[in-house]
Amino acid sequence: MDSIIISATEDTPGIRLDAASDIFEISGRSLPEDVTKFYKPILDWLEEYASSPNDKTVFNFKLSYFNTASSKIILDILMKLEAVKDISIKWHYASDDEDMMEAGEEYADIVDVPIELVEY
Repeated sequence: MDSIIISATEDTPGIRLDAASDIFEISGRSLPEDVTKFYKPILDWLEEYASSPNDKTVFNFKLSYFNTASSKIILDILMKLEAVKDISIKWHYASDDEDMMEAGEEYADIVDVPIELVEY
């Protein structure tokens, strides 16, 4: 399965979905002009990955900011990850970023996947 590697910009997050290297990460700021268009390949990749995942998957969210439209897509991503066997999700947030910590807690309450909050 091909990897998806997208460099971060001021408005879009860095994406690294690389099953061969066991690296699954979304980082940076997420406020793309067209959220659906930006995230569609990621959602499609995750759906394919869920059908034949690695033995263990650790998915890292290292977002510093996301807009309302992105918040819905992040939930869609988390719901796709529910189908992955033996998954753990790490939600990274800055120690002074209460909003991002609370976002991780809210997602943890919604989805049926363990989400570990990681303060840095």
